[in-house]
Amino acid sequence: MPNRHFAIALDGALVNAHELKSELLARGQLIDTNTDAKLLLRWIEHSCEREYWRHGRPVNYEAIFRELDDRIDGALSALLLDKDGDLVAYRSRSGLRPLETMRASNGLLLFASENCAFAGLEGEISQLLPGSIQRVDAKTGASVDHALNCRGHKAKLCAYEALYLGSPNTSVEGHSHRQTRYNIGLSLGRIVAERLQAEPLLMPPIVSSMPNTGGPYADGLFDSFAEQGVLAERSDVVATQFQERTLLGRTSARQSRIAQKYRVSEPAIAERTLIVVDEALIRGDTSQAVTMMLLAAGAKDVHWAIGSPPIVAPNYYGMGIDTLDELAFWQALKRLPSELRAQCLRFHRMEPPALRIVESNIATAIQAASITYLPFRALVSVLADRLEGIDLSPFTFDMPTPAGRQRARRHLEALLAAFPVNTPLRSES
Repeated sequence: MPNRHFAIALDGALVNAHELKSELLARGQLIDTNTDAKLLLRWIEHSCEREYWRHGRPVNYEAIFRELDDRIDGALSALLLDKDGDLVAYRSRSGLRPLETMRASNGLLLFASENCAFAGLEGEISQLLPGSIQRVDAKTGASVDHALNCRGHKAKLCAYEALYLGSPNTSVEGHSHRQTRYNIGLSLGRIVAERLQAEPLLMPPIVSSMPNTGGPYADGLFDSFAEQGVLAERSDVVATQFQERTLLGRTSARQSRIAQKYRVSEPAIAERTLIVVDEALIRGDTSQAVTMMLLAAGAKDVHWAIGSPPIVAPNYYGMGIDTLDELAFWQALKRLPSELRAQCLRFHRMEPPALRIVESNIATAIQAASITYLPFRALVSVLADRLEGIDLSPFTFDMPTPAGRQRARRHLEALLAAFPVNTPLRSES
């Protein structure tokens, strides 16, 4: 995103954008921003003008980004190009979003949000550490790393990088996202197969993925069925008519885009049982729209297999989920008796019977025959050798930043004030 001083490329989101806007307005800055990228540009410009430009001094980007890193809350990595051609690469201290670098064999220094962008190139790959910048001089090509704080911050990528956001071709510490998703599908398939065998079907079910993201999960689930002797067909019955993501935006606008985005791609589904595999069930409006579309096309019933545990925390770090009340889990919780709410508030530690109740409640809400979530223990088993590098807060409610924990706690208290439980309010990690 260019302007007269800078151009910026941003991966991620600001949680406290409202606070940053208010602070700039209090300093007499006119704010015409409608994106986080524009807001960051305004903040950087204001800091440069206040401390450097008006005094005729060269900009100290280390100081600029140190102040920024102290003030923002969220998951960010960014590239800032100034009018002189100097580049500043920045990764916020939370480390929830990656920023990869490559010194190519021809001497070029490359940056990307995912290392799959370097496929086919030769060179040395590394990652920018959390809470740091790398400045590249336009004239010499020399680069210098600067830590913005006295103590280092360990990278801890949000689980959504591996489960959803990241390209399947990206690898983190030797683990490709595609293989991770396939392994989750294998684990999920063992659970779904056991439930299917309890209710024998006249015809083999059709295993379908949700377009663009669910494929590796569905492949793993289908292969898991084969290992267990469960007959099934693998055919994608849902397709998209455009690529735009429908996760972000206001409810009415999102629902309109969802209704236009999906279509039935396989006409031979009349009287068939469908198992639709997806990486997550967040609000439930997409899965509800797809379920109704498939039933209207003649499907006997639609079962959902979800490659992650229930999402219990609003993701403040770039997924467009701002409040608890948006999440399907909390909509289900509000419909439960008080004593069951208490069991579900153990989040990732809830017992299997409580999880089944949540699944049944959400299935009813979206008009599906059933929903099967991946149990948290199964996710941990798949990720066992790299758990320290993954933030699992969407499933545990243990938010990764102090400001995030305070914000989540306030939302939790406000929501439960209207829906009390018979146990003290607490989250377990």
